[in-house]
Amino acid sequence: MHESILVYRNHRYLKWALVLAAVSVGIYLIDRPLGAPNGGTWLGYTLGCIAGGLMIWLAWFGIRKRRYGVGKVSLEDWLSAHIYLGTALALIATLHSGFQVGLNIHSILYVLMMVTIISGMVGLYFYVRYPLLLTENRKGLSTEVMLGQIAELDRDVRQIAMTMDDATNAAALKSTQDTIVGGTVFQQLRGFDEHCPTTMARHFVESSTSGDHGPQRRQLLTRLIRKEDLLKRIRRDVQLRCLLRVWLYVHVPFSVATLAALVTHVVTVFYYW
Repeated sequence: MHESILVYRNHRYLKWALVLAAVSVGIYLIDRPLGAPNGGTWLGYTLGCIAGGLMIWLAWFGIRKRRYGVGKVSLEDWLSAHIYLGTALALIATLHSGFQVGLNIHSILYVLMMVTIISGMVGLYFYVRYPLLLTENRKGLSTEVMLGQIAELDRDVRQIAMTMDDATNAAALKSTQDTIVGGTVFQQLRGFDEHCPTTMARHFVESSTSGDHGPQRRQLLTRLIRKEDLLKRIRRDVQLRCLLRVWLYVHVPFSVATLAALVTHVVTVFYYW
């Protein structure tokens, strides 16, 4: 679905965006205003109105996507147009400003808008690429199934370790009790735990030579290695989903801030007009 959005309806909305961008650039190149191009010329106001309308329409997508089955335009149409027209907005807004950016309220709007657009491009990459990465990482297993397998491995680890020396038993028990998945946002984004008790237990079992428990040691090591692999996949799964949440915490607030700056920009322009 996500990849087809980019070619939806035979690139209909890409064509719309290219036409809009080409017309804007063409008129900008042939326009000869008094002084340097800026947002105060007839073309500047025209492009500004188009850019402002696009900002409002693009922000409305956040409401529309939560109203499934409502409206004559499908969600796929909205999303495809959102991607391409949102990209065209960067060019139109730049032409509206006449490439003049400074320390003022108008430039704040421009910066917020560009951050929103760039974050949207990053989000597009996430939603195109990450579902495939999640599927490959899980290897046909859901997170719930993998957690269930880890619980079974923990039971086996405890039972096997009870028949071995105290040091091995303590390391194995620690791996079943202290291993965590998730944690803080930073820990989730890292996707690994260098101090994971399961990894430490596996290292201990591999390097330990105490006691005469060859078969049990091999059984214990096999289960710890299997658990490590499952933990690696679950942490990768958590990392990818956390990245998507972090992206939303950037894109949505900046979208709202852009709308607020747009209102301020319009009020300021008409106040001093």
